[in-house]
Amino acid sequence: MQTKKTILSASDLYYSYLNEDTGEHLSVLKNITFEILEGEFVCFVGPSGCGKSTILKILSGLEKSTKGKVNIEAKKIAMVFQNSALFPWLTVRENIAFGLKMENINKSEIDKIVTEKINEVGLSGFEDKYPIELSGGMKQRVGIARALAISPDLLLMDEPFSSLDILTAEKLRKELLDIWVKYKVTIVMVTHLVEEAVELADRIFIFAPRPTFIEEVVSINLDKPRDKRSQEYYDQVDKISRQIKT
Repeated sequence: MQTKKTILSASDLYYSYLNEDTGEHLSVLKNITFEILEGEFVCFVGPSGCGKSTILKILSGLEKSTKGKVNIEAKKIAMVFQNSALFPWLTVRENIAFGLKMENINKSEIDKIVTEKINEVGLSGFEDKYPIELSGGMKQRVGIARALAISPDLLLMDEPFSSLDILTAEKLRKELLDIWVKYKVTIVMVTHLVEEAVELADRIFIFAPRPTFIEEVVSINLDKPRDKRSQEYYDQVDKISRQIKT
């Protein structure tokens, strides 16, 4: 059996910032160390404001750690934001094509990829709509399609379903699992919902209150798609919920 390689690792990450009002340095992260394997689906959970999203920003290069090292073996990284972060002046098709144009791919290939992703996330018929014309769920579908269009090895997701209604979020979670199975992409997702993490993740990283560190890593050894009515599912949700300190 072939051993999976480490696609992402963090070593001894610290992060602090200066509060300009008080002049005090506030510590957010301390001694964050972990490894994530190729093809894994990992969720970060912890109390609100503990620094989960900060870690994701450091991994993506949007933020720089105060101390420590990040090593990424992925050739391409994409990120899906909580608010979808679409360009309001671009149509659905143009938003999805944006990253591909940055890679200087020819137009016919871009058109082919964009059409494929539009169909994959259920946006057929909305290609020429602008973000203002879309529901929250549709905007998030565009954000996911845009991220997948560049064929990333590593997909970072910052609470992608937190602003959606329950039914839309549930549907998108199922679609995300289908995408994960189809493309074998490594996914690291921040969520504030333990139920969501147990539904999706191979491993769940539980973070402590700020300054945060990894309290525990829990492996979820349940077949996917997971039966959310099963006793095993409820037991995992209950166990992890009790471990999160506020």
